[in-house]
Amino acid sequence: MKKQIALFSLVTAALVAVPTINFAQDANTTPPAVKKHAGQTFAGKITAVDTTANTVTVAAADAPLTLNITSSTKITKDKNPATLADFAVGDSVAGTYKKDGDKLNAIALHNGKGKKKKAE
Repeated sequence: MKKQIALFSLVTAALVAVPTINFAQDANTTPPAVKKHAGQTFAGKITAVDTTANTVTVAAADAPLTLNITSSTKITKDKNPATLADFAVGDSVAGTYKKDGDKLNAIALHNGKGKKKKAE
């Protein structure tokens, strides 16, 4: 009788532990990846570059955007590090920006029309 009680207790403990192990595994899942450049995207042609004020104006699809270039803005041209002075009026550019009050701070600025979509 004692063997049956011990066996019953062991089986009951195993049944209680299995769901707990599954919940513990679910809790250890990694959070979703954060976008590298979170913010709004833009693409268009440069209509003005002001290296003194550190701004660039882009004729985007909806409306012209005057973007502030900050010390944290990642600027590339032909996939190489660049500065605002490397760009000129008429250049095609794309990137991301974040609204900060009434200012639009560029997060990334690069030459080109943006990423090409993969053909399906």
